[in-house]
This record gives sequence, C-alpha cells and structure tokens, in this order.
Amino acid sequence: MDGSIKTPKDVMKFVKDNNIKFVDFKFMDFPGQWQHTTKPIGEFDEDIFTSGVGFDASSIRGWKAINESDMIIVPDPTTMFLDPFIKAPTISLVCDVIDPITKEKYERCPRNIVQKAEAYLKSTGIADTAYYGPEAEFFIFDDVRYDNYQNGTFYQVDSVEGSWNTGREESPNLGYKPRYKGGYFPVPPTDSLLDLRNEMCTNLINMGISVEVAHHEVASGGQCEIGLRFLPMLKMADTLLLFKYVVKNTAFQNGKTVTYMPKPIFGDNGSGMHIHLSLWKENKPLFYGDGYAGLSETALHYIGGILKHAASLCAFTNPTTNSYKRLVPGFEAPVNLAYSQRNRSASVRIPMYSNSPKAKRVEFRCPDASSNPYLAFTAIMMAGLDGIQNRIDPGEPLDKDIYDMAPEELANVPNTPGSLEEALKALKEDHEYLLKGNVFTEDVINAWISYKMTNEVKAMALRPHPFEFQLYYDI
Repeated sequence: MDGSIKTPKDVMKFVKDNNIKFVDFKFMDFPGQWQHTTKPIGEFDEDIFTSGVGFDASSIRGWKAINESDMIIVPDPTTMFLDPFIKAPTISLVCDVIDPITKEKYERCPRNIVQKAEAYLKSTGIADTAYYGPEAEFFIFDDVRYDNYQNGTFYQVDSVEGSWNTGREESPNLGYKPRYKGGYFPVPPTDSLLDLRNEMCTNLINMGISVEVAHHEVASGGQCEIGLRFLPMLKMADTLLLFKYVVKNTAFQNGKTVTYMPKPIFGDNGSGMHIHLSLWKENKPLFYGDGYAGLSETALHYIGGILKHAASLCAFTNPTTNSYKRLVPGFEAPVNLAYSQRNRSASVRIPMYSNSPKAKRVEFRCPDASSNPYLAFTAIMMAGLDGIQNRIDPGEPLDKDIYDMAPEELANVPNTPGSLEEALKALKEDHEYLLKGNVFTEDVINAWISYKMTNEVKAMALRPHPFEFQLYYDI
C-alpha cells in the first residue's frame, strides 16, 4: 500500500499520472475472505469516496437477508495499491461497508469492528495504539485435488518437497527432500522454494509492505513463513489480507498453489499464526517493566485477560474445524493455556531476543491464518484490555518442559478447546468482554456462532469420514 496516498485527490492524481484503466474495490466478508468488484476508469471519480458503490449483500456469506440486500462499499484512499497481478493497469482500494438506509457502517463489517476497537482503546485511557506482528505460516503445493459427493469424498495434495515423495519417479528424482519435520532450515537444493519466497517478498516490498524475514518452516511438503514488521491493528489487518493475496497470486503465477489451512497434511507440523502484541501510549511502550521476563504489570494483566478468555477467543483466532487438527495436546502445538519466556508449548510466550523496551512484547501462539484478522485481532485486544481493567493475575509461568512434567502436574494446566464446537460454546458463554464500547455486538456474536455451527460444525458432523471406512467397514 502506497504510504504517500492519503486523500481521494492523491488517488485521482495517481490514476492520471499512471494511465490507470480499472479500479478494483475490495472488502471483507464475514468468515474472512476478500471479495471484490471492478469499475473501468471512466466510471470512477472522486465522488465515489463519499457515495460509494452498491452491491448485493445477500450474496455475501453471513450477511443480509434477500429482503434487505442493498449495501454500499466506500473506499479508503489510504489503502490504495497498484495491483501487479492484473494485466490492465489497475489500482485496488479496500472498502468499508455502509448501510444505505442509516448511512452508518454495517454492524457485521469486520473492518468496522476493528475501527470501533481502536476508538475504544483510546477511550479507555490505557493506551492509544495496539501493535500486531503476525507470523502467518502456509504450505506451497504443486497440486491439490478434492471433492465431496453423496457416495464418496477424497482429497490429495502433492509437493515435490514432500517427504512422502522420496521414492516417486520424477524423471529423474534428484533426492533432495526435506526430512519429516526437517524443513527448518536446510539450504537449497533441499529448500527448493527460496527463489519463489524471494519473489513473494519482492512483490510485497514493491507494494509497500515491510518484510522482516522469510524461511522454510518445520514441515516437509513446502511449509513456509514470511514475517511482517509490526503495525497498528487496523493497518496490520488490511496488510495481512494483502499479504495473503500477494503470496497466493505469486505462487499461482509460478504454477504452484498456497493454502493457509492449519492442518492440510497428516502427521507433520501444522501452520499457525503466532501474533506478537504490544500496547503503546504517547509513543512509549507499556509492556516493558521489572516483572517476570522483563514485563510490566500492565503486560502481565494483559496476559491474564488472554488466558482467562482463551477458550472463547479461539472461536475467532482458530475458527475452522481444521484448526483443531493442529491444536492437539501431546504434540508441539501451543495448547497449554499458560505463559512462559521459553516454553513454546505455552499459548503465550515472551520473546527474549532483545532487552530493548521498544521490543518488549507478548506472543500469542494459538491463532492460525484461517482466521478473519479484523475479528481475531479485535477479540485478542478486548481480552487483554479486560485483563488490565480487572487486574487479572495470569498465575505462575510454565517454564518446565511439558514432556518432563508428571501427568498429575500437567493435568493442572488447562488446554485450548478440543474442537470448533467447544470454542463456539465457550464464546456463547463468555463474550461480555467483547461487548464493551459496542465493539462487538450481540448480533455479531450470534451471527458468527450461527454461521459457524450451521455451515461448518454441523456440515462436517453429517459426513462420513474416509478413515471411518478403514476403522468400521468390516464391523
């Protein structure tokens, strides 16, 4: 996103100077996927930044009914970027969704929820900025096939890097494959994706996104990570969506495909999205102090809020049935609802790479990139603020190796929910903290639970699983 573009006039000047032919308007649906509509440049003028563009909201997942379908999207000029993946010169603008009757931002528009959250944060007097630094892991595959029908189902993903492909005829198979759980960090040719990641990073940097690091991740089969420099909450949510857009399209142009599914491969590491969090006020960091791991009392209470509300938070930070194929106790996933400065199985970690007050932050390790970042980021902040406002004690840190702990000792450490249904039930029972400042509303909470239960939890429960045939066919 071009940081020099701040006003509608700046956009119009860019359009003229760069001979732009089309304008693409992007907005976020309820579950968490970008939608778009396009206008030729002859239909684009400065008035659109106030009048907006109409669309049928009844066709968008989780939104309006057919009898109240008309809605408007209004572009935010500060989000403009030149889209490198469209042949004709095209700019893209991220939009807010507006109700044409009330002229207010639509209650279920995820971007509106983040904007309300940032205003609420300032109103509390606790802080004025919440910074987010997500680490969104993903898999790069060479082929993916799947289908579901009444009398059968299947999926199959493939990667030249798959540890399962060591014996495959590749004419020739050159033998360099990341070992099972061995993708972190062998050099090329074992890491065959370096050039593609560099191309992804180049595209991101050219679009104004600050990239801090890129590397292969632990799993075989093409698991990667590109780390982004931290940004304020709304800016980072916008940026994360653009990041996923760039990564997917760069892979697609190279004949490969990217997924942010948390667990697309059985038996190897899943993909998470660890999020680095900090609060600032008047350009001063609030999480640095003389407490445990160099944290302030504010930071410890923030952690206390996250841990207290973690089960309901998971309904937004881990919002798919597939999320809970990753969050399984006894493996390497951060399922333990505790905090630690060194234990990566704890759901909250305090990075110790730097002693600088500005670098002091907490890392929430449960989330994954299947989440809607607007909703997930907001929910995390609201839980943390609740912890500060109510001085919630996070308890003792979990600095022991969980594999060395006695079963009776480990039994005292609570875990993340075991399924999406459990997380949604927790959200139904524990969401008052989200309603403060009218940031979330009862309508949004109820709509989220209803959508997820109907379209994902129940839909999954109704279908026979292929492994059930192996277990039960001859019963």
